[in-house]
Amino acid sequence: QVQLVESGGGLVQAGGSLRLSCAVSGRAFSTYTMGWFRQTPGKEREFVAAITSGGESPYYVGSVKGRFTISRDNSKNTVYLQMNSLKPEDTAVYYCAVRRPTAVLNTPRSYEYWGQGTQVTVSS
Repeated sequence: QVQLVESGGGLVQAGGSLRLSCAVSGRAFSTYTMGWFRQTPGKEREFVAAITSGGESPYYVGSVKGRFTISRDNSKNTVYLQMNSLKPEDTAVYYCAVRRPTAVLNTPRSYEYWGQGTQVTVSS
């Protein structure tokens, strides 16, 4: 069983920055495509970003392009989400997840292991 633990969430003013981390258990981390999602009450979980096993070709939802950066350190079994120029509409619980092999990148059903989530709140 793969375990994921997110950290780095918090309260920040609009225009500020946060860096989320997601530590992943096990020896196969370097083979995983990793994703970040977010969810607000009453809404479906939304894709934010994904990164392939080697860190090439990161992929973002349009609303965060140019503001968020996904990266990974395979030596630390950790994936990151650097969030800059935060907006109140970025407020959500953020989750990291491990994608199923060969599945599409941007839908929650493509991911089989999930963390518990970390709250990000952006005040106006």
